[in-house]
Amino acid sequence: MLLKTILNRIQHYKGFVYKSVQIDQSTGRERIIDIEPRKNSRATCSKCCKKSPGYDRLPERLFMFVPMWSIPVLFRYRPRRVNCNVHGVVVEHLPWAKGKSSLCNAFRFFLSQWARLISWSQVADRFGVSWDSIFESIKYVVDHGLKNRDLSEVQAIGVDEIAIKSGHKYATVVYQIDAGCRRLLWIGKDRKAKTLLRFFHDFGKERTERIKVICSDMWKPYLKVIAKKAVNAVNVLDRFHIMKMFNDALDKVRREESAKLSKDGYEPVLKNTRWILAKRPENLTDKQRPRLKELLSYNIKSVRAYLLREDFQQFWEYVSHWFLTKRQYSSGIVEAINANAKMTIRTAHGFRQFETLKYALFHKLGGLPLPQINHKFF
Repeated sequence: MLLKTILNRIQHYKGFVYKSVQIDQSTGRERIIDIEPRKNSRATCSKCCKKSPGYDRLPERLFMFVPMWSIPVLFRYRPRRVNCNVHGVVVEHLPWAKGKSSLCNAFRFFLSQWARLISWSQVADRFGVSWDSIFESIKYVVDHGLKNRDLSEVQAIGVDEIAIKSGHKYATVVYQIDAGCRRLLWIGKDRKAKTLLRFFHDFGKERTERIKVICSDMWKPYLKVIAKKAVNAVNVLDRFHIMKMFNDALDKVRREESAKLSKDGYEPVLKNTRWILAKRPENLTDKQRPRLKELLSYNIKSVRAYLLREDFQQFWEYVSHWFLTKRQYSSGIVEAINANAKMTIRTAHGFRQFETLKYALFHKLGGLPLPQINHKFF
């Protein structure tokens, strides 16, 4: 009686009543709760949810509900079939489950929330279900969230790639990076121009026109697509990526000049200077500062390249550049979200299918609205 009382208070389904509570004789553990239609209630069509005349009843089905006191709980019910004027003879709508799933909606929500905290395999072992049941639960929650999320206020996005498998396998990810909402918006296979084009196609022309800021790295396919599609947006190129190009160019000059000087028999003035030239002056160690001072006394290409790079650093102090965005956005925001995405992939120990990876990332980073349930159970 106690179990029925709890269910009636926290998980009541209109038009149905809980009947007897039995112990499964084969295991001695599971609690099986019989459900019956309320007297004189009419079933509804599972497609249009309109009340329809009854047709017949199907064999009993078991539905896994949220465990109570670590004891498995199952609902037992004989679904009715109705003769809908529009859809013909179909199975009735069941408020506690969807389609042919053997999991109650509340249990799917319960499993999905645990899967945000620990690995999917651990959730499956802990609650005695299959890994596929965990994926089904997450898919149920994510599909609902994607269908009901609000994209009308997206004004700033970040575009990046993320490694999904060994062997240089990447996915393109797009995040919303507005101050009040930072979440995963979209993920597509590969990191090609056509991949990002699919995002803008899916996102829609009207929403794209409302985008004001896009943060990206300097991957040419991305830059090309952004320039073509997001004509109203400021494309913020991050300081880190721009200065990395300077450093790569400086290091190339240093290596080539060092080899030439050595070949011509000159003193190896550039030996062991890679990190001295790569660092900002304020980051040098006490031993490196005198070495840099000595190096700057030489009139060589590497020194001139170093001075050009340092002179460009003043650009970041200029007050009318990215200045348009009031310094509110940078790829640092994108990298922070990307770090969480990488952690999700590592925690899962890899996903074989891209579709599974997509659902895992949306579940963790999508900031999606959750299905409405009567009770969260935790």
